[in-house]
Amino acid sequence: MSNDDQTIAAIGEFGLIDRVTRSIGSSEYVLLGPGDDAAHVATADGTFVVSTDILIEGRHFRRDWSSALDIGHKAAAANLSDINAMGGVATALTLAFAAPADLPAQWADDMVVGFETECATVGAHLVGGDVSAADQVVISVTAFGDAERPVTRGGARAGDVVAYAGTLGLSAAGYAALSRGFRSPKVAVDGHRRPSPPYAAGPAAAAAGATSMIDVSDGLLADLEHISRSSGVAIDIQAERLDVPEAVATLASALGGLDPLGFVLGGGEDFALVATFPGDAEVPAGWTVIGAAFAGEGVTVDGEPYTGSTGHRHFA
Repeated sequence: MSNDDQTIAAIGEFGLIDRVTRSIGSSEYVLLGPGDDAAHVATADGTFVVSTDILIEGRHFRRDWSSALDIGHKAAAANLSDINAMGGVATALTLAFAAPADLPAQWADDMVVGFETECATVGAHLVGGDVSAADQVVISVTAFGDAERPVTRGGARAGDVVAYAGTLGLSAAGYAALSRGFRSPKVAVDGHRRPSPPYAAGPAAAAAGATSMIDVSDGLLADLEHISRSSGVAIDIQAERLDVPEAVATLASALGGLDPLGFVLGGGEDFALVATFPGDAEVPAGWTVIGAAFAGEGVTVDGEPYTGSTGHRHFA
């Protein structure tokens, strides 16, 4: 099959990104381009980091599962988290909103209230955007922020320790519960509807000398694979060091005795952070060491390849 005949499903999300970025130019102002949680751009009097995320009804949220307030919070959190993952703090966001013509205007009002409320937790605000008609609700957000020392995915080195901050597995457990018509455990369902990223952890990690960092949007193992590939190191996680939230264990048991660790290792959209630190460094408060980086490639759990789902795969 020629390159012209390949489908997006065949090449996958990152194959698509690699392909389209071949046509993208650069300049002295582009300090870090596509391929990380955010780009790093220079201006005449400083620098900033910028990232864009999109949420599509039926894929990233359902209006029968989540309120407009919830969806606004989640849309903001997903984008604030990308700036957090660079070790930065978001300062301003723009929002492009598309929706069916028969959507109640109050829904849009409530969504923006939720969005602004989440942004205000880091001192950021919505500063502009665009609106359009569409067959379903689409929310596209661009976040801008400041990062004194942007932390990329590509700086991990053999001998580093791996640590995470935030909560893992709640959103995936909440999704599993809602998918089966449950409304409990409430903590898990609420975690899916309205995640709580550890916004203070990103800047703290950067200040403590983190060598690489990423937010857990697709799944802990899937996102660690990005660090592994970008940094050229192997990563091993020790399962016993991971915290399994009680609500995740409860839900796993209710679903027929599933392994709750699967939600923690492969669940995304909690927007926790995972980072690497020099082996002799003291990780900041709120961070838990769960493994190490060493020479090689790939991500393992307790020294073995993980056979379960490592996280969400777009276009799969």
